[in-house]
Parts: sequence; C-alpha cells; structure tokens
Amino acid sequence: MPMPTDIGVIDLMLAIPGDDNSAMYDFMKPLLMDEQSHKLFKMPAAYMFKDIPDTGKQGDYIAYTLDKMDEVGIGRAMISVDEAPEGAALLQNEAVRKHPDRFFASYECNPNKGMEEVRKIRRMKEQFDIKAVTAFPAGTCPTVPLNDKRWFPIFVTCIDLDIPFCSCVGVPGPRIPMEAQKVEHLDEICWFFPELKFVMRHGAEPWTELACKLMLKYENLYYSTSAFAPKHYPQDIIQFANTRGADKIMYAGYFPMGLSLERIFSDMPGVPFKDEVWPKFLRGNAERVFKL
Repeated sequence: MPMPTDIGVIDLMLAIPGDDNSAMYDFMKPLLMDEQSHKLFKMPAAYMFKDIPDTGKQGDYIAYTLDKMDEVGIGRAMISVDEAPEGAALLQNEAVRKHPDRFFASYECNPNKGMEEVRKIRRMKEQFDIKAVTAFPAGTCPTVPLNDKRWFPIFVTCIDLDIPFCSCVGVPGPRIPMEAQKVEHLDEICWFFPELKFVMRHGAEPWTELACKLMLKYENLYYSTSAFAPKHYPQDIIQFANTRGADKIMYAGYFPMGLSLERIFSDMPGVPFKDEVWPKFLRGNAERVFKL
C-alpha cells in the first residue's frame, strides 16, 4: 500500500509564519560565536537547508497556513504558544484559539527559571490546554544538558499533567555545542522517570542506533521526524518503524522554519514504510501519545 493521502495527517512541528520570522531565533543569539550565524543566515542552521520557505507577504497568515495544510492533507498541527508573545508569535496564540479543530498547543520551556516555569506550564495548560512541553536543551540560554537536575521539576510537571515532553536530541544544527543533547542522557531520564512520555525531536543523529535501542528498552520513549526531509530520514529509524517500533515513530515537519510542506510531501511517498506503519506514523501514534 502506498502512503495514504486521506488520513488527516497530524504534524507535530509547525508554525504560523509572519512578515518577519527572524525574531524566533533571538533567544539563541548569545550562544552563537561565528559571524555567519549572526549575519548571513535566515536562521541559525540555514546552511543545512537548500530551500527555506519564502512565504511572501500574506494578508492572512493563518488562512495561508491552513491552505498549505489542506493541499498536503494535514488535518491538525501542533504549534507553540506563550502568555505574552510579540510580533509573528501572536499568530500562534490566535490560531489555537480560532481554529482548535486544526491547531493544538505546546509550550517551549526554559528550566533556568525554576519554579516560576513550573507555575507557567500549569497556567499554559489551563489557558491553552497544551498537549506537550517542548525544549531545545543546546539552545537554552544558559545551556541545560538533558540530564541536569534543573529539568527534573519540568519532568514531574509533565507527568502530573499527563502530557509529553518533546526535546531536540542529537547534534544541533546551529553552531553550538552538542553535549546537552547527547542521546545517552535519555537512559537515565527514562530510568528514573518511567511515567514521563519523552518524544525525541530533530533526528538524534549520529546516535540513531542508540535511540532505537533505548526506545526498545523504555516503554514511554518515542521519536518524531522534525526538521528532516523524508528522503533524509535516518535508515535506523525507518528499519525500527518497520520491525519492532511501529508504535514509536511519528511524523513532524518543519514548516516554515526550514522545509516547505510541498517539499516534505513530495518526498514522503518514497519512504519505504510497510503498509501497516503508515497510518500509525502519520496519525495514529500522535493521537495516542498526545491524547488528541
């Protein structure tokens, strides 16, 4: 069976574009040491992407995004919200409030803020019914490795609220150190917090074999394909999905940050998933893990 086209795909990483998307990377600027990262790129990992989407000037960016989703068969998408956003970030909050049937919310956390961040996560659950807490450990300023105790209150809060923790793992694309995101850190986390649903983001490379081994070992460890064009999905991940990991691998895109939806879904039919894997990968696993 080829990739189904009428399943109502759930995209676990998407954003509403705006007139100027560059501000979304301001949080990372203090960590960037090279001149190119500061001055020449549209985004800090732009050297990795051939065709970062140019959405052009739009009168209604939410409607534009919904049209793009409809063109490729995305039924729902997870987008990041906040309490006091500015600029283009305001559109994320508006989209969740106006179109709850199409967008569901996540919150990007900073463990450096301690208990105030815990209280904020709980407020975000009340205000937006967030379905996940997300994190970029290498890009958090100051950087916080995944096995650092500052994450522990965040993990406990996710368990209490019964929502997944979604984190970038593996070598980061931006030119910042990788130590914070080593996949080996997940072993200790999953061991000590067995009730925490942990969803890997952004590839886990070059440790995809270890990522698969840990997913086999721990019931609540999962993988999403964010920031990868389907033609570049790691072979270890495809093999794992086709064997013992069909319930563990979930689709996530990267629009408009680095990939267009047209690029993703023109590549997608070439992924050699087994027939029974496709519905789980594109929708079923996300429905179950994120309780949609």
